[in-house]
Amino acid sequence: MPQKDAPWLFRTYAGHSTAKASNALYRTNLAKGQTGLSVAFDLPTQTGYDSDHELARGEVGKVGVPVNHLGDMRALFDAIPLEQMNTSMTINATAPWLLALYIATAEEQGADVSKLQGTVQNDLIKEYLSRGTYICPPKPSLRMITDVAAYTQKHLPKWNPMNVCSYHLQEAGATPEQELAFALATACAVLDDLKGKVSAADFPNMVGRISFFVNAGIRFVTELCKMRAFVDLWDEILLERYGITDAKYRRFRYGVQVNSLGLTEQQPENNVYRILIEMLAVTLSKKARARAVQLPAWNEALGLPRPWDQQWSLRMQQILAYETDLLEYDDLFDGNPAIDRKVAALKQGAREELAQIDAMGGAVAAIDYMKGRLVEANADRIARIEAKETTVVGVNRWTEAAPSPLTAGDGAIMQADPEAEADQIARLTAWRSNRDAAAVARALGALRAACASGENVMPASIAAAKAGATTGEWGATVRAAFGQYRGPTGVSKSRSNRTEGLDPIREAVSAVSSKLGRQLKFLVGKPGLDGHSNGAEQIAARARDCGMDIHYEGIRLTPAEIVSAAAEQGAHVVGLSILSGSHLPLISETLTRLREADLGHIPVVVGGIIPEDDAAALRAMGVAAVYTPKDFELNRIMLDIVALVDPAPIAAE
Repeated sequence: MPQKDAPWLFRTYAGHSTAKASNALYRTNLAKGQTGLSVAFDLPTQTGYDSDHELARGEVGKVGVPVNHLGDMRALFDAIPLEQMNTSMTINATAPWLLALYIATAEEQGADVSKLQGTVQNDLIKEYLSRGTYICPPKPSLRMITDVAAYTQKHLPKWNPMNVCSYHLQEAGATPEQELAFALATACAVLDDLKGKVSAADFPNMVGRISFFVNAGIRFVTELCKMRAFVDLWDEILLERYGITDAKYRRFRYGVQVNSLGLTEQQPENNVYRILIEMLAVTLSKKARARAVQLPAWNEALGLPRPWDQQWSLRMQQILAYETDLLEYDDLFDGNPAIDRKVAALKQGAREELAQIDAMGGAVAAIDYMKGRLVEANADRIARIEAKETTVVGVNRWTEAAPSPLTAGDGAIMQADPEAEADQIARLTAWRSNRDAAAVARALGALRAACASGENVMPASIAAAKAGATTGEWGATVRAAFGQYRGPTGVSKSRSNRTEGLDPIREAVSAVSSKLGRQLKFLVGKPGLDGHSNGAEQIAARARDCGMDIHYEGIRLTPAEIVSAAAEQGAHVVGLSILSGSHLPLISETLTRLREADLGHIPVVVGGIIPEDDAAALRAMGVAAVYTPKDFELNRIMLDIVALVDPAPIAAE
């Protein structure tokens, strides 16, 4: 029998409701054969707010677990020995803080901190481009990334201090060449900054601990070749740009979650095949095999997956690793001329993008450029689906289907515990009342001083964690020190060259604008903390191309700010986009505030991952129209908006 390679780490991205509930889920998943943890944090935790902050309303425990303080972190890992665990934490702006809480918890368990294994994502550049959980401007954010890296170099030698995350770039519409180039440019920005914080002798080792987190889409051969291109380009950059001569430090080490962008609300059972095929792209080629894999669940376009759905995705990995003979062979694709040609083409396209970014001064200086490129690429992707140039089974072809028994009845998707937010806030209040307030104040003062002086923020963050400081207090301290930041939207004011099917809509917009006495004003808003702005950007861009006067400020607005903008802008229609599951409380508050401001006559349309029962509830509240991922035809949505605003619709003949 041939000697088998060890399989990759099996992970499931998970966390919800409360630390206690998430702990139970983790222990169950580990018992089912999962070999590493991948922690999902809720949006307030990711953006540095406590669960009782105004912006946290409706967001607590929705897309991940809330962690406000050391007590929450203790509960999250109760009876899970951290010294033996490999833990990936999908955390970015608050990465120094969550790692500080993790270290403090491990010390309480009696762990040898130098043995801790895992990763913090800690990639802020992609947050400005695609995910939106940033706090501070790029320069201090880059400083905190490398502070974490320099600290782990001394104290956590087995910890990966950064995951360069191209996953969300593809989710935002990046082409394979853009995904390669933008991720590698981010890695270069980090390494350039890190060179000043570690010795020349230690630098190669630190380079070897920078890992990547990538996406694998449905174009199987292209994605496989993209991974091989990543391996070659990373090796090339490290050797030529950074002089890393030891080959083991030039290895491209990556984890993967396969594509969620392509999961469909229509015929969701088809997603099982999509996920499996996408997994093959990152496992079949030994030379470019992922070191850790986590798979979405088949029903993520509908809502939160249940434990059973996550188990099904885990079983896919186990069957491939243990029932097939994949791990018994050398690379299956070496010397394949078709693969070699595609890899070469991808590398050439990525090098051209990298040269453009370098000419602009690197990734930090090129954020606006990269954001605009992503919005354009995503618009092209959507246009191809609308025009049926790209086939999506069950969406734009073969749409007739038998009802899916998987989605029948109650419980087809998991509902977040409606009492979890109140429970979390009550425990947070108790935590604050039971701690030593003077010790917390001293610790936060030391953190402020570290931010101001330029010293590494990690020791002060760990001390604040042990003193009992909260996530919101840590976030407020870095905001005060470094300032807040509003990322680019990528939606330019000028029309694109896209004309397919737009002439009749432009005529309708012009006719309605004449009746209104001014150009139809469409305000697009994202209430709450959800940073997934792709849908809002595409709606705004298409409305602009249709001749509407758009107002889109970007992410993370309160309902009060949206209503204020609607009044100031004289909006004729308001579009709200929420993908975090917080649509009911946030939209209810927005509608109430519109009525209180005598703006209740303005029609409101809503888009997001919204179950039908919730959509009915929104319509009952007064929402004019609800759109979900199945509504992929943007031109039809534009015509709906024109009809809603028309003050005197023509009677049907």
